[in-house]
Amino acid sequence: MSNKEIVRASVAAFQTQDRDAAAELLAPDFVFSSPQDDRIDKFRYLEVCFPTAGRFLRDQILELTELDDERVFLLYEYELVDGGTYRNVELITVHEGHIRGTQVFFGPLVHP
Repeated sequence: MSNKEIVRASVAAFQTQDRDAAAELLAPDFVFSSPQDDRIDKFRYLEVCFPTAGRFLRDQILELTELDDERVFLLYEYELVDGGTYRNVELITVHEGHIRGTQVFFGPLVHP
């Protein structure tokens, strides 16, 4: 599986809330960072961040690009159930078939 396919599978696992599939894609030493979460581990990510898909009415990949042998750039747009459409960017590190790290950069409200 290519790094892009691994990231796409991870997004699909999140959207369908398939925790087992998500856990399998994440390396044991996985680290997640965002403006709300500073370098949390795999266990904390799966407990706190992963189960939030219910907040999304829509979640769509806009851009998925391999930057080099290990880094993937992901741009996505999502609409929240309680209103507002946003875009975020993630820089994802994939090594030996597993996601080792995700850095999320929150974007602003998207105006039509």
